[in-house]
Amino acid sequence: MIPLPKWPPLRASEWILIGYFGYVALISPFFHDRPHLGAQPFFEVAIVFALLILLAAIESRPAFAKAVSVLRDWLPILLTLVAFREMEWFLPPSYPRAYEATWARQDHVLLTEWHLRSAIEYLGAVVPFYLECCYLLVYGVAAASIGILYGRGKRELTDRFLALYLLGTLAAYALFPYFPSQPPRIAFPLLDRPDIVTWARRLNLFILRKGTIHVGVFPSAHVSSAFSAAWAMFLVLPERKRFGWAFLLYAVSVSLATIYGRYHYSADVLAGFLISLIPAAIALAASHLLRS
Repeated sequence: MIPLPKWPPLRASEWILIGYFGYVALISPFFHDRPHLGAQPFFEVAIVFALLILLAAIESRPAFAKAVSVLRDWLPILLTLVAFREMEWFLPPSYPRAYEATWARQDHVLLTEWHLRSAIEYLGAVVPFYLECCYLLVYGVAAASIGILYGRGKRELTDRFLALYLLGTLAAYALFPYFPSQPPRIAFPLLDRPDIVTWARRLNLFILRKGTIHVGVFPSAHVSSAFSAAWAMFLVLPERKRFGWAFLLYAVSVSLATIYGRYHYSADVLAGFLISLIPAAIALAASHLLRS
């Protein structure tokens, strides 16, 4: 009997990425109304799978093991960006605005009638600038977290962190095709917009004009990824809970920034937070198992 070839071992974070890209390929035939969507997701999952298998195989060779192992620590961040850009293929021909009107009314109550916007702007540009910086820096939260693990000599925990971070981030991406929607800054440009405009806000708006996707804003992946990073840091560095608390404060700040800056509706933020509870529950269960 001829033995079957053994696949090189993949990391948990890599299996999550493969599962996500495979999921996108499987659902794509059901979205017949998306003019930019074709067979691209099938090619993408094949390329990602082949790449990850190839890297795992190369790492098994002693001459390349160290370099490829480090590369595999950081590659999921790049593939997360690929996953984000992939959602643009689900861009709808038009937006029904079935959700945005209700969400905008809810935000008007929060920002204007309950005075959240005026409270944020009470000290002038200080808090708005801080919130806009938090929104800007969310793109680097995964890299910052891995950098902390490297700096504390905990590189072996990178895959555990990435698995939780990816679960919360990619779960938000996975819902974009079902809720085609426009952000409040575009759908309702004059409603509840900030009265204070800082250079950080101008930079955020420039990045969004040049680099974001437009398929939908529900749920907020900014929020789900920031909270997922916080839960993951609590798990991987339980002896240094200050990192988890710092990331949690940051995630709350990102949530406020997305609503105040009209990048997201409060409904998006709530949904993003709830999605992050998936990795949070896994982190709690894992922490309990590690202690027992």
